[in-house]
Parts: sequence; structure tokens; C-alpha cells
Amino acid sequence: MSQNEKQGFNRRGLLKGTAAIAVATAIGTLAPFNLAQAADKIKVGLMLPYTGTFTALGNAITNGFKLAVEERGGKLGGREIEYFVVDDESNPAKAPENANKLVQRDKVDVIIGTVHSGVAMGMAKVIRESGTLWINPNAGADQVTGPLCAPNIFRTSFSNWQTTHALGKVLKAKGHKNAVFITWKYAAGEQMMEGFKEGFEKEGGKLIKELYVPFPQVEFQALLTEIASIKPDAVVAFFAGGGAAKFLKDYQAAGLKGKIPLYGSGFLTDGVLDAVGDAGEGVETTLHYADGLNTKKDNAFRLAYAKTYKLQPDVYAVQGYDAGQLLAAGLEAVKGDVSKKAEMIKAMETAKIDSPRGSFTLSKAHNPVQDMYLRKVVGKESKVQGVAWKALADPARGCKM
Repeated sequence: MSQNEKQGFNRRGLLKGTAAIAVATAIGTLAPFNLAQAADKIKVGLMLPYTGTFTALGNAITNGFKLAVEERGGKLGGREIEYFVVDDESNPAKAPENANKLVQRDKVDVIIGTVHSGVAMGMAKVIRESGTLWINPNAGADQVTGPLCAPNIFRTSFSNWQTTHALGKVLKAKGHKNAVFITWKYAAGEQMMEGFKEGFEKEGGKLIKELYVPFPQVEFQALLTEIASIKPDAVVAFFAGGGAAKFLKDYQAAGLKGKIPLYGSGFLTDGVLDAVGDAGEGVETTLHYADGLNTKKDNAFRLAYAKTYKLQPDVYAVQGYDAGQLLAAGLEAVKGDVSKKAEMIKAMETAKIDSPRGSFTLSKAHNPVQDMYLRKVVGKESKVQGVAWKALADPARGCKM
């Protein structure tokens, strides 16, 4: 190629490149959701426990979330999903580091997590500062939709306060005048105890003893002996996962089953009944989901989940599924353009979620306003007995949003 030919070639290439840049700029100006963005995937960070006491819970949430995505053809707002997974190990000390892996390293568009309330508290500072969208599918730490509330923080599960507050009415109706509360010594347990105490005392009851076990220990014998000596009208408990299964079996082995009625937040029996034999039989709990709701939405969800995963869904699967539904509501409103964060948040705030638990809306603090069911263990199911509290809203104390 001659020098003149080289110059002509370079000039033509420059003109073509300049024209291409001009066109690309024009397209970007006219259509914020441009072709390059359309080709990108939505980056979803899953920060959940995949080892340890809460492994089954993390897996169920993941399954539920992915089912909601697959029902929409594997896309949300017209865009495919790319998953980035971090095992948080239910370890609060590692929470800031793990959250930063997703925010700084992977640059995810949204984080779905977690189970452990202490881990959620560790995540909150990172997420508030980064502005990353966070949908919390389980951890009920009251502060998350209380003093730590923020426009980018949503929850599709419950506040810890909600899960036990309605039990006050339940125990009053059954004639119990006093109770003992037993739980793990960490944020979720303490807040569920406070929620129950507030509800029970409003009904004229008295919480005569608070008993705590360090998380995640499952040595209950000494405290069960103490309960036997106290002889309360009722025992109320919060444990979950493997800890709940062990507690139910130990309660029976200690000879307390059938002598002192046992109640709890629904996590005491959800997901563990296959493992405990008849130790759970007759235990009554309050929660925002139950077996036997027999609604069109719940029946369809249960069938799809069982078909996809060869497992029966539980409350954790429902919460993960609804996290997917809430994200879908936001992304569909902006046609997948995550840069339109304000419009996306607005759509999520005002969404009415058609959940297997029953339709729910979100409070101003972005926590579900939902029915709390009274459930009773019958065989291998926590069967609905009725609604313990209709449309219970968390008080969101300290939320300034």
C-alpha cells in the first residue's frame, strides 16, 4: 500500500469511526435503555447461608427466587439474570466483607439476602452507603425497617416483632395468664421475645421468665429443667432450622410435651417436621404463611415448586419467591433500565404482591403489611387454623424515610 493509499485509508476509517460515535451518541440520547444495555444481564447477588444451621433456609430462598424468574421466561424486565453467590455462613462478623464482595467486586444491581438478623445488620451499613438495591427475603431485624430504613432497602418477609406479637392474643384467648419465652441470644430471638411480651402484656398476660441459649448452640437440657420447675401456663419459643428440630425433640424427651403447651413463631415448625417425628404434633405458632391455605395462587406455587425441585415449599421458599416478584415489579416498570432507580423504587413501593401467603402491600418503611395466621402442627404440616391478626403492620419505630 502506497503512502497516499495509507493516508486515504486512515482518513476514511477516521470518518467512519466519527460517524459511528455520533450515531451511538444520538441513540444513547434518544433511548437511555440502549442496545448495549439491552444485551447486558441484570446482576443479582445472592448473599445467603449455604452452610451451617441455616443451610436449608438459604437453599429454599434461592429456589423460590429462581422459580419466580423462571416463570417469567428467565428474564425480568426483558433482561436475563446473572447470579453472583456468596455464602454468608450466618456469620455477622463477615457480613460487611461479604456484602462488599457483591457491591464493589461484582458490582451487582441488587442483593438478595439474608437469613440471620445479625448478618443483616452487618450488611445494612454497606448497602445504605452504596445505594445498592437490597431485597431482604428473611432476616427480620427490626432495625432494617426501623432506624436503618432507606429508599433502596426492601423486605419480603417480616419484622421479628410481627412474628410473635399476635401470639399475645392467642394465649389470652386460650386462658394462659403467664408464659416463659426461650430463644437464641441474638437479635432475632431478643426482638421476637419483645414482640411477644408487648402483645401478651397488652392482653393482661405476664412474661415471667426469659431464657436464652447462645447462637447457634443447641444444648437445651438445663433450661428445659428450669422450665419444668417454673411450671408456667405456656412456653413460647423461637428457634429455626436444625436448632428448631433439636428443640422440639428435646422438649418431648424432657417430658414437657403434653404438660406445658408449646407455642412459637412459625419458624419453630417450618421446614423441620419431617425430621422430628411426632415431637411437633399439636404445637401452635403464628406466621405469615401456613399449610392448607388452599388458594389458587398458593396451590399453583406449591405445584410448580414441587415439580421443579422435587421438594415441598415452606415459608422460606415463599419469601424468596416474593423477592423475585417484587424485583420483577420494579424492573418491568422501567423496562429493565436499572439506571432509572427512582422510578424502579416507586414501582416497588406501590406494588401489590400476589403472594402464595395472600396478597400484601408494603408499608412506608418497605416491610410487608400482612395477615398473621394461627397454625397448628397436624402430621407433617403446620395447618392454618385461622387469622390471628389481619393486616398486621410493623410499627417501624425510628424510621425517618
